[in-house]
Amino acid sequence: MKILVLNGSPKGGISVTMQYVNYLQKIHPEVSFESVNIAQQIRKIETDPQEFDKIISRVRLADGVLWAFPLYILIVHAHYKRFIELVNERGVMDAFAGKYAASLFTSIHFFDHTAHNYIHGICDDWGMRYIEAFSPDMVDLLEEKGRTQLKQFGQRFLHAIESRALTQRQYPPLSQREFLYKASLISAMLDAGEKKVVIVYDGGRPGSNIEEMVKTCQAAISGNVQVIDLNQVEIKSSCQGCLHCGYNNVCSFEGKDSFTEFYRTTIMTADVLVYAGTVVDRYLSSRWKTFFDRSFFNTHTPVLIGKQLAYVISGPVSQLPNLQEILYGYAEFQQANIVGLVSDEYGDASEIERLLQQLMVSAVQMAEARATRPMTFLGEGGLKVFRDDIWGRLRMVFRADHHAYQRLGFYKTFPQRNWLSRITNSIMLGLLRIPPFRKGFNQQITRQMVQPAQKVIESANLNR
Repeated sequence: MKILVLNGSPKGGISVTMQYVNYLQKIHPEVSFESVNIAQQIRKIETDPQEFDKIISRVRLADGVLWAFPLYILIVHAHYKRFIELVNERGVMDAFAGKYAASLFTSIHFFDHTAHNYIHGICDDWGMRYIEAFSPDMVDLLEEKGRTQLKQFGQRFLHAIESRALTQRQYPPLSQREFLYKASLISAMLDAGEKKVVIVYDGGRPGSNIEEMVKTCQAAISGNVQVIDLNQVEIKSSCQGCLHCGYNNVCSFEGKDSFTEFYRTTIMTADVLVYAGTVVDRYLSSRWKTFFDRSFFNTHTPVLIGKQLAYVISGPVSQLPNLQEILYGYAEFQQANIVGLVSDEYGDASEIERLLQQLMVSAVQMAEARATRPMTFLGEGGLKVFRDDIWGRLRMVFRADHHAYQRLGFYKTFPQRNWLSRITNSIMLGLLRIPPFRKGFNQQITRQMVQPAQKVIESANLNR
């Protein structure tokens, strides 16, 4: 049996993920595991047709394909994403059709499910027989339980191939709308005043819907409005996973290209950010993914706190709940306020124009009001994952995060630091062992839950 491993790490064979693959190979000597360093060699793969064709030929000869990659900003690495785009652009999806597939990716479980959903959707689009995802923590291989789970995953994948197991598509094909949006001449509806508005998009396609939608966004607001085409930003490469930035947020590419300076002086100084992009497969473009990956020089520290963030999307975003979760989850972890999302998926040109105008006006007004919303599970859960690991095992690697979390008060959210709750719980848990007390407690609990809120309501003043 021949398994082709598509390695999505920019570090090639020295990645943590590949050690899991190496373990599978060691315990299954009867199986041929062949690896291709996709993310590390993407420039050659993209520019050398023979190199790309060699990979596709190896796919055709394989019995199964194992997508192996580390998690990068809620999904796969930008270079891995670019390879998926190349397969679609060059029309060789048939090489993958009918192949059994599984994904193995390591992380600390921050949005690992969205990476799984993305790869599963790609496999479904290419007609692959997707078996399952395996998402271990980076250190699970060091524990007996982790090794047992890895062995079981490998056995299930190999058995599915041997037995020609049936699989069922989970993600339906995307339905693309044939619609051309053209920006009209409009007058600005609001002056941004002292607020700085930055619109970032992936251009390069004159006359495309996203180009025209950006024009409308720009025209809707007067004042300090900057429009940035990501293709015009000097970015030599995506993140290399070197962790050079962990100590003091200094990227190893600093001085070699202009990205970190651009991010610090343009993105981090904005009051309103509009991220505009076109759906490419089941995400945005690999250029956008490079933008997000390279912003990791800030490591796990939110740097968009209090900013207003709006999304403008061209493509079937309503059919991609996974993409929506990625976009909203990213905004929440960054502690930016989500203004909204407008796409060209529904409505005529006039309606889309009004929606874009409304979006821009709302963004500026929210910036003036310093509007915020409470986070959902996406932000709260993500923050706690990072808080715990930065305080614990990752502190020495991500010193900059540790100091930022101290400054931002993230460690104060540890429940054991709430001494009033700890003392109250200790007393009440003892009293609740007494049946008469517990009976009275149960009778009063629903009323007691709303009493604090009722007191706040009674003292509320009219909003004048």
